[in-house]
Amino acid sequence: MMAAPSRSSPAASQYHPVLRALFVRRDPAVMGVLNITPDSFSDGGRFIEPDRALVQAKRMIAEGADILDIGAESTRPYGSQPVTAAEELQRLRDILPAVARLGSPVSIDTMKSSVAAWALGNGAVIANDVWGLQRDPDMARVIADHGAPVIVMHNRDSVDPAIDIVADMVAFFARSLDIAANANIPRENIVLDPGIGFGKTPEQSMIALGRLDDLSQFGLPLLVGASRKRFIASVSPSEPDQRLGGSIAAHLLAAQRGAKIIRAHDVAETIQALRVASAIEDKR
Repeated sequence: MMAAPSRSSPAASQYHPVLRALFVRRDPAVMGVLNITPDSFSDGGRFIEPDRALVQAKRMIAEGADILDIGAESTRPYGSQPVTAAEELQRLRDILPAVARLGSPVSIDTMKSSVAAWALGNGAVIANDVWGLQRDPDMARVIADHGAPVIVMHNRDSVDPAIDIVADMVAFFARSLDIAANANIPRENIVLDPGIGFGKTPEQSMIALGRLDDLSQFGLPLLVGASRKRFIASVSPSEPDQRLGGSIAAHLLAAQRGAKIIRAHDVAETIQALRVASAIEDKR
């Protein structure tokens, strides 16, 4: 299912050990979403209680999730309410260490360096920054100090339907990679995320997915998280919990274009779709 890696991609043996374990396989790794927030666009409030969050984490692991992505501040592109680092940490304290003890790799979805530092010191092994190291000036240093892999996501403060979104992504990632290099984050520790739904019109999100190959110029692995995103409703009107079909369609196309990690709310269904698609490809 996966496209051949770019010639400039790091060799498999060069990746950070956490990433290496994920990338040796043929199919993309699947990252399960665990939102411990009251206002996330799809499942806000469902898992904010520690007991419920732990049950959901165990469920996703049982379904085959390779990574659990924990976020304690909603970063939904439309209408999210900022929270302080203290509040974000309060939500995480009783959940993240317990989830990390389950044994699967945990990533911390945060845009705050202080939260990333605490999480990486308490069981998280990957940092997931929705502002691609460009919002908190201390984020890159914290990640470098912990020797952690980082997911660098494209984002914009505002939507501009007139721009070439792929060119904007390329310029954004070039800046992020300069920041990473200056902080001594190895390229082998970096994953790029086109940020589906973030700072983009629905059409631009679809363009980003359709032109995912354009990001191969960086020679870095890609993560795609199209799960339940608003662009699906622009094609087929639906509420977030009614977008499973559209999510799977987008993720299968992303896998065909080389995505190495798929970020999804519906872990079992996503894994089934990826495996069936690969099995069919084997019969060609």
